[in-house]
Amino acid sequence: MKNYVKILLAAVMFAAGMISHANAESALDKIVQSKKLRCGTMLDDPPAGFRDQNNQPDGYDVTYCKDMAKALGAEVEIVETPSPDRIPALVSNRIDVLISSTTPTASRALTVGFTQPYTNNIMVVVTRKETGITQYSDLKSKKLGSVVGATPEQLFKQELAGGWQKTGATYTGYASDAESYLALQQGKLDAIVISAGVFHALEQSGQFPEFIQAGVAPLADFGSIAVHRDDQQFLNWARVFIFQQETSGRRAEVYKKYYGDGPLPSLNSNGVSF
Repeated sequence: MKNYVKILLAAVMFAAGMISHANAESALDKIVQSKKLRCGTMLDDPPAGFRDQNNQPDGYDVTYCKDMAKALGAEVEIVETPSPDRIPALVSNRIDVLISSTTPTASRALTVGFTQPYTNNIMVVVTRKETGITQYSDLKSKKLGSVVGATPEQLFKQELAGGWQKTGATYTGYASDAESYLALQQGKLDAIVISAGVFHALEQSGQFPEFIQAGVAPLADFGSIAVHRDDQQFLNWARVFIFQQETSGRRAEVYKKYYGDGPLPSLNSNGVSF
Protein backbone atom coordinates (compact mmCIF):
# COMPACT_ATOMS: atom_id res chain seq x y z
CA MET A 1 0.00 0.00 0.00
CA LYS A 2 2.83 2.39 0.88
CA ASN A 3 4.51 1.70 -2.44
CA TYR A 4 1.23 2.44 -4.25
CA VAL A 5 0.89 5.77 -2.42
CA LYS A 6 4.49 6.67 -3.29
CA ILE A 7 3.90 5.87 -6.95
CA LEU A 8 0.68 7.90 -6.97
CA LEU A 9 2.35 10.89 -5.34
CA ALA A 10 5.24 10.68 -7.78
CA ALA A 11 2.81 10.65 -10.71
CA VAL A 12 0.94 13.66 -9.34
CA MET A 13 4.19 15.57 -8.79
CA PHE A 14 5.38 14.69 -12.30
CA ALA A 15 2.10 15.89 -13.82
CA ALA A 16 2.23 19.10 -11.79
CA GLY A 17 5.79 19.65 -12.93
CA MET A 18 4.81 19.17 -16.55
CA ILE A 19 1.96 21.66 -16.19
CA SER A 20 4.26 24.15 -14.50
CA HIS A 21 6.83 23.67 -17.25
CA ALA A 22 4.18 24.21 -19.95
CA ASN A 23 2.98 27.35 -18.22
CA ALA A 24 6.51 28.68 -17.92
CA GLU A 25 7.13 28.11 -21.61
CA SER A 26 4.02 29.93 -22.83
CA ALA A 27 4.76 32.82 -25.17
CA LEU A 28 1.88 34.65 -23.50
CA ASP A 29 3.83 35.04 -20.24
CA LYS A 30 7.00 36.08 -22.05
CA ILE A 31 5.17 38.73 -24.07
CA VAL A 32 3.44 40.20 -21.02
CA GLN A 33 6.69 40.27 -19.05
CA SER A 34 8.90 41.64 -21.82
CA LYS A 35 6.17 43.95 -23.14
CA LYS A 36 7.18 43.01 -26.68
CA LEU A 37 5.21 41.11 -29.33
CA ARG A 38 7.00 39.82 -32.42
CA CYS A 39 4.25 39.52 -35.00
CA GLY A 40 4.92 37.88 -38.35
CA THR A 41 3.04 39.04 -41.44
CA MET A 42 3.47 39.37 -45.19
CA LEU A 43 4.16 42.87 -46.48
CA ASP A 44 3.74 42.09 -50.18
CA ASP A 45 0.05 41.25 -50.00
CA PRO A 46 -2.03 44.47 -50.04
CA PRO A 47 -4.39 45.34 -48.49
CA ALA A 48 -3.65 42.67 -45.85
CA GLY A 49 -0.02 43.69 -45.56
CA PHE A 50 2.10 46.26 -47.37
CA ARG A 51 4.45 49.20 -46.87
CA ASP A 52 3.03 52.71 -46.99
CA GLN A 53 4.58 55.76 -48.67
CA ASN A 54 6.94 56.14 -45.72
CA ASN A 55 8.01 52.48 -46.03
CA GLN A 56 6.17 51.62 -42.80
CA PRO A 57 4.16 48.37 -42.43
CA ASP A 58 0.42 48.85 -42.94
CA GLY A 59 -2.66 46.83 -43.79
CA TYR A 60 -5.42 44.69 -42.32
CA ASP A 61 -3.10 42.07 -40.82
CA VAL A 62 -0.62 44.67 -39.60
CA THR A 63 -3.46 46.46 -37.80
CA TYR A 64 -4.45 43.18 -36.13
CA CYS A 65 -0.82 42.79 -34.97
CA LYS A 66 -0.96 46.26 -33.45
CA ASP A 67 -4.36 45.60 -31.86
CA MET A 68 -3.08 42.38 -30.31
CA ALA A 69 -0.01 44.12 -28.90
CA LYS A 70 -2.20 46.85 -27.41
CA ALA A 71 -4.45 44.25 -25.78
CA LEU A 72 -1.36 42.61 -24.27
CA GLY A 73 0.10 45.92 -23.08
CA ALA A 74 3.10 45.31 -25.31
CA GLU A 75 5.03 47.05 -28.06
CA VAL A 76 4.67 45.44 -31.46
CA GLU A 77 7.57 44.41 -33.68
CA ILE A 78 6.36 43.69 -37.21
CA VAL A 79 8.49 40.90 -38.70
CA GLU A 80 8.13 40.53 -42.46
CA THR A 81 7.49 36.88 -43.33
CA PRO A 82 7.07 36.06 -47.05
CA SER A 83 4.46 33.40 -47.79
CA PRO A 84 6.81 30.36 -47.91
CA ASP A 85 8.50 31.49 -44.67
CA ARG A 86 5.37 32.02 -42.57
CA ILE A 87 5.22 28.66 -40.79
CA PRO A 88 9.04 28.22 -40.56
CA ALA A 89 9.36 31.66 -38.92
CA LEU A 90 6.97 30.58 -36.16
CA VAL A 91 8.43 27.11 -35.70
CA SER A 92 11.98 28.49 -35.46
CA ASN A 93 10.85 31.02 -32.83
CA ARG A 94 11.71 34.09 -34.92
CA ILE A 95 8.20 35.36 -34.18
CA ASP A 96 5.75 34.91 -31.32
CA VAL A 97 2.58 34.88 -33.41
CA LEU A 98 1.66 34.70 -37.08
CA ILE A 99 -1.07 37.06 -38.34
CA SER A 100 -0.66 36.70 -42.08
CA SER A 101 -3.95 35.57 -43.70
CA THR A 102 -2.82 31.97 -43.20
CA THR A 103 -5.41 29.36 -44.19
CA PRO A 104 -5.82 26.73 -41.44
CA THR A 105 -5.29 23.31 -43.02
CA ALA A 106 -4.95 19.89 -41.46
CA SER A 107 -1.37 19.55 -42.70
CA ARG A 108 -0.34 22.94 -41.31
CA ALA A 109 -2.05 22.15 -38.00
CA LEU A 110 0.42 19.29 -37.52
CA THR A 111 3.06 21.99 -37.05
CA VAL A 112 1.34 25.05 -35.53
CA GLY A 113 -1.78 25.79 -33.48
CA PHE A 114 -4.60 27.69 -35.21
CA THR A 115 -7.31 29.92 -33.79
CA GLN A 116 -10.76 30.20 -35.33
CA PRO A 117 -10.73 32.40 -38.48
CA TYR A 118 -10.24 36.14 -38.02
CA THR A 119 -10.63 36.94 -41.72
CA ASN A 120 -12.39 35.50 -44.77
CA ASN A 121 -11.28 36.26 -48.30
CA ILE A 122 -13.73 35.62 -51.13
CA MET A 123 -11.48 34.39 -53.96
CA VAL A 124 -11.83 35.56 -57.55
CA VAL A 125 -10.18 34.86 -60.90
CA VAL A 126 -8.04 37.75 -62.15
CA THR A 127 -6.88 37.88 -65.75
CA ARG A 128 -6.04 40.35 -68.51
CA LYS A 129 -8.68 41.82 -70.79
CA GLU A 130 -7.47 40.04 -73.93
CA THR A 131 -7.35 36.44 -72.61
CA GLY A 132 -11.04 35.76 -73.17
CA ILE A 133 -11.39 34.24 -69.71
CA THR A 134 -14.81 34.98 -68.23
CA GLN A 135 -15.19 32.31 -65.54
CA TYR A 136 -13.25 29.80 -63.46
CA SER A 137 -13.91 26.85 -65.80
CA ASP A 138 -12.07 28.68 -68.59
CA LEU A 139 -8.78 28.15 -66.74
CA LYS A 140 -8.51 24.44 -67.62
CA SER A 141 -6.29 25.15 -70.66
CA LYS A 142 -4.47 28.28 -69.44
CA LYS A 143 -1.14 29.33 -67.91
CA LEU A 144 -1.77 29.64 -64.19
CA GLY A 145 0.31 30.87 -61.29
CA SER A 146 0.30 31.62 -57.58
CA VAL A 147 2.58 32.09 -54.58
CA VAL A 148 4.45 28.98 -53.44
CA GLY A 149 2.69 27.41 -50.47
CA ALA A 150 -0.45 29.55 -50.79
CA THR A 151 -3.95 28.08 -50.89
CA PRO A 152 -4.55 28.90 -54.60
CA GLU A 153 -1.46 26.84 -55.44
CA GLN A 154 -3.04 23.82 -53.76
CA LEU A 155 -6.25 24.36 -55.73
CA PHE A 156 -4.45 24.62 -59.08
CA LYS A 157 -2.33 21.54 -58.40
CA GLN A 158 -5.47 19.55 -57.57
CA GLU A 159 -7.08 20.71 -60.80
CA LEU A 160 -3.97 19.79 -62.83
CA ALA A 161 -3.87 16.34 -61.28
CA GLY A 162 -7.59 15.96 -61.88
CA GLY A 163 -7.40 16.52 -65.63
CA TRP A 164 -6.49 20.12 -66.43
CA GLN A 165 -2.93 19.15 -67.35
CA LYS A 166 -4.27 16.99 -70.19
CA THR A 167 -6.09 20.00 -71.66
CA GLY A 168 -2.97 22.14 -71.73
CA ALA A 169 -3.03 23.95 -68.39
CA THR A 170 0.32 24.74 -66.74
CA TYR A 171 1.27 26.07 -63.33
CA THR A 172 4.16 28.26 -62.13
CA GLY A 173 4.88 29.10 -58.49
CA TYR A 174 6.28 32.49 -57.43
CA ALA A 175 7.99 33.71 -54.29
CA SER A 176 5.60 36.62 -53.75
CA ASP A 177 2.28 38.09 -54.84
CA ALA A 178 4.12 40.98 -56.47
CA GLU A 179 5.99 38.56 -58.73
CA SER A 180 2.78 36.80 -59.75
CA TYR A 181 1.12 40.14 -60.58
CA LEU A 182 4.10 41.08 -62.76
CA ALA A 183 4.02 37.70 -64.51
CA LEU A 184 0.32 38.14 -65.29
CA GLN A 185 0.93 41.67 -66.55
CA GLN A 186 3.77 40.51 -68.80
CA GLY A 187 1.74 37.67 -70.30
CA LYS A 188 3.73 34.88 -68.66
CA LEU A 189 0.47 33.87 -66.97
CA ASP A 190 -3.12 33.95 -68.17
CA ALA A 191 -4.76 34.06 -64.75
CA ILE A 192 -4.26 34.05 -61.00
CA VAL A 193 -6.66 33.60 -58.08
CA ILE A 194 -6.63 36.25 -55.34
CA SER A 195 -9.08 37.62 -52.81
CA ALA A 196 -11.77 40.04 -53.96
CA GLY A 197 -10.44 42.57 -51.47
CA VAL A 198 -6.93 42.38 -52.88
CA PHE A 199 -8.26 42.80 -56.42
CA HIS A 200 -10.21 45.84 -55.28
CA ALA A 201 -7.02 47.34 -53.84
CA LEU A 202 -5.09 46.63 -57.05
CA GLU A 203 -7.88 48.15 -59.11
CA GLN A 204 -7.89 51.30 -56.99
CA SER A 205 -4.11 51.63 -57.18
CA GLY A 206 -4.17 51.93 -60.97
CA GLN A 207 -0.96 49.87 -61.22
CA PHE A 208 -2.51 47.14 -63.34
CA PRO A 209 -5.19 48.72 -65.57
CA GLU A 210 -5.25 45.64 -67.81
CA PHE A 211 -6.41 43.36 -64.97
CA ILE A 212 -10.08 42.33 -64.82
CA GLN A 213 -12.08 40.07 -62.53
CA ALA A 214 -13.45 36.94 -64.23
CA GLY A 215 -15.77 35.20 -61.81
CA VAL A 216 -15.49 33.58 -58.39
CA ALA A 217 -13.10 30.70 -57.65
CA PRO A 218 -14.37 27.62 -55.76
CA LEU A 219 -12.11 28.28 -52.83
CA ALA A 220 -12.84 29.20 -49.23
CA ASP A 221 -9.87 31.16 -47.97
CA PHE A 222 -10.31 31.73 -44.26
CA GLY A 223 -7.34 33.12 -42.39
CA SER A 224 -6.45 32.11 -38.82
CA ILE A 225 -3.92 33.36 -36.29
CA ALA A 226 -1.17 30.81 -35.63
CA VAL A 227 0.90 30.21 -32.49
CA HIS A 228 3.26 27.45 -31.42
CA ARG A 229 1.43 24.12 -31.62
CA ASP A 230 1.82 23.22 -27.93
CA ASP A 231 1.18 26.69 -26.49
CA GLN A 232 -2.39 26.19 -25.30
CA GLN A 233 -2.35 29.26 -23.05
CA PHE A 234 -1.50 31.66 -25.86
CA LEU A 235 -3.90 29.87 -28.21
CA ASN A 236 -6.77 30.29 -25.73
CA TRP A 237 -5.97 33.98 -25.29
CA ALA A 238 -5.74 34.56 -29.06
CA ARG A 239 -9.18 33.00 -29.50
CA VAL A 240 -10.63 35.43 -26.99
CA PHE A 241 -8.83 38.29 -28.77
CA ILE A 242 -10.56 37.37 -32.06
CA PHE A 243 -13.91 37.12 -30.29
CA GLN A 244 -13.51 40.61 -28.84
CA GLN A 245 -12.41 42.06 -32.20
CA GLU A 246 -15.64 40.69 -33.67
CA THR A 247 -18.11 41.59 -30.92
CA SER A 248 -16.70 45.09 -30.38
CA GLY A 249 -17.11 45.95 -34.06
CA ARG A 250 -13.37 46.40 -34.49
CA ARG A 251 -13.14 43.80 -37.30
CA ALA A 252 -15.83 45.63 -39.26
CA GLU A 253 -13.97 48.92 -38.76
CA VAL A 254 -10.63 47.52 -39.92
CA TYR A 255 -12.23 45.65 -42.85
CA LYS A 256 -13.93 48.80 -44.11
CA LYS A 257 -10.68 50.76 -43.91
CA TYR A 258 -8.70 48.32 -46.03
CA TYR A 259 -11.27 46.46 -48.13
CA GLY A 260 -13.92 49.10 -48.73
CA ASP A 261 -17.65 49.27 -48.12
CA GLY A 262 -18.60 45.78 -49.33
CA PRO A 263 -20.43 43.27 -47.12
CA LEU A 264 -18.47 41.96 -44.14
CA PRO A 265 -17.67 38.29 -44.93
CA SER A 266 -18.87 35.69 -42.46
CA LEU A 267 -16.26 33.91 -40.36
CA ASN A 268 -18.36 30.73 -40.45
CA SER A 269 -18.46 28.06 -43.15
CA ASN A 270 -22.04 26.94 -43.76
CA GLY A 271 -22.89 27.88 -40.19
CA VAL A 272 -20.01 25.86 -38.72
CA SER A 273 -17.19 27.48 -36.78
CA PHE A 274 -14.37 26.14 -34.62
